[in-house]
Amino acid sequence: MSFSSQHKYDPQFTQHVIDTCGPNTSPRMKQVFSAAMRHLHDFAREIDLTPEEWLEGVQFFNETGKLWAESDGKRNEMHRLSDITGLESLVTEIANFVQTDDPNYSPTSAAILGPFWSANAPWRALGDSVIQDDHSGTVTYMHGIIRDLATQKPIPNVVFDLWQASSNGKYDFQDPTNQSDNNLRGKFRTDEHGEYRLYCLRPTAYSLPQDGPAYKLLQALDRHPMRPAHIHLKITHDEYKPVITQIYPKDDPWLSTDTVFAVKDDLVVDFAPIKDIPASVSAHKGPGGEATRELHLDIVLAPKGMGAHSKPNL
Repeated sequence: MSFSSQHKYDPQFTQHVIDTCGPNTSPRMKQVFSAAMRHLHDFAREIDLTPEEWLEGVQFFNETGKLWAESDGKRNEMHRLSDITGLESLVTEIANFVQTDDPNYSPTSAAILGPFWSANAPWRALGDSVIQDDHSGTVTYMHGIIRDLATQKPIPNVVFDLWQASSNGKYDFQDPTNQSDNNLRGKFRTDEHGEYRLYCLRPTAYSLPQDGPAYKLLQALDRHPMRPAHIHLKITHDEYKPVITQIYPKDDPWLSTDTVFAVKDDLVVDFAPIKDIPASVSAHKGPGGEATRELHLDIVLAPKGMGAHSKPNL
């Protein structure tokens, strides 16, 4: 039984608000708005929300929007609030749900996009490095094969888009003094064997900004602002469901308490001491020295339409 069905306060109020939708409201908009109003009004009734608390919430969201405006859109605090409340991780799970007959062979798990992806990342050749600037991190040779979930065969011509923070915990957008545009970003295409290969950094853990509404909420909840070290990936092909995900070193201390709830078991990986770089790949000798770590990461993509959960008819 929902809280509103107990008829505390005006039992007709919420339905009246929903019924004000005009005849030209789209079915999906009506569904989303109706559900949102039922949950929002039931929330206020359940906790007996006071006018003072309501106004404090209004001011909180006003401050969130103010940060966006004052930063010319570079500081997406609403996105960050969606992250620390788990909403983006939940939406990502819903959007990428795929049912399979074999529980031991599943598509690579999705994780949140985050606020730092760029459509302008440069194309780089296989075996190139995304490292453009000096750093204090560990250079890593990263490689693997991207496979079809249905056939388990390698997939050529997959776009492998990678971005990460530098060893100081900042992305190029945040750190123009120390990083050039598109440092630690790059797009690659798998070869005829479905393989990608590149050089990057072993990632570094970092804190979310501590000067905005999202951090105030974390403080009120007695939570830390730390994200485990991670590398972002966006993997796409016209014939497959895209995978937007993150990968994490297995020894990171923040894995179990990631403040944005994005860690999944199959995304925890091992940055092992490097053994051997194939002769076909040049040893990296860019900023920061040669690679001393290796990450072998295979990816599994689901063909479009395969095992997707059904959507309601709207």
